[in-house]
Amino acid sequence: MAPHSASTPCDTAHGGGALGARPEQAQGLDHGLAHPALRGIEMVAFDLDGTLIDSVPDLAHAIDCMLEQEGLTALGEARVRDFVGNGSRVLVERALAAHGLATDDLARVEQAHQSFLAHYAADPSSRTRLYPGVRECLEGLRQAGIPLVLITNKPEAFIEPLLSHFALSEHFALALGGDSLPTRKPDPAPLLFAAERLGVPPRQALMVGDSRHDIAAGRAAGFRTLAVPYGYNHGEPISRSHPDYLVDSLAELVVAD
Repeated sequence: MAPHSASTPCDTAHGGGALGARPEQAQGLDHGLAHPALRGIEMVAFDLDGTLIDSVPDLAHAIDCMLEQEGLTALGEARVRDFVGNGSRVLVERALAAHGLATDDLARVEQAHQSFLAHYAADPSSRTRLYPGVRECLEGLRQAGIPLVLITNKPEAFIEPLLSHFALSEHFALALGGDSLPTRKPDPAPLLFAAERLGVPPRQALMVGDSRHDIAAGRAAGFRTLAVPYGYNHGEPISRSHPDYLVDSLAELVVAD
């Protein structure tokens, strides 16, 4: 994907909202899908950034606007891409560290973080794109009767605007952000919370993601794990995290038996 034009102005309006879908109680499923990752599965949990959407162009724009406000030079999309995957505050800390600034200056980091959030809230989706095969996958799993949940380290306020932008909200019974619970991935707590809410044993749940944190969280929760190779994993092949399954496209999950 080509980087978005650097000439786009930096906005500062606030926005955002949280998903409020009602979870459904999962029951034994005979969904008829052939992929071995789905055998016996009663819930699929998806990561968001780097798995369903390429959000780096919008994240990079907001980071560069924040840096400009701090009197620092822009980093650009390619550089910011390596910083994504551990939540918004860590993203900001990495951007500041790239300029040689100490991240133990908590007041400055917080100021920069709030600036980033404001810029990102102003436009979290215009440059963001769905990865190929995502819509087909979500529609196919939903039609097969498999409950879907979203578990991301992105702040909860940005989840619903993004899902609404891509008309994906209806697919998810539950969505958790990085600030929805006291801990986030790679801690397994969000995954276990989702499984409990939907009444699904962890061994009958699948975690789908693009980073080592997704795989670590899934493994620690007792979920089956599946990875995609195209996302944000800090330059490290996701195969090194030893997911149970690896697919080039999420559309592979919904091939009929």
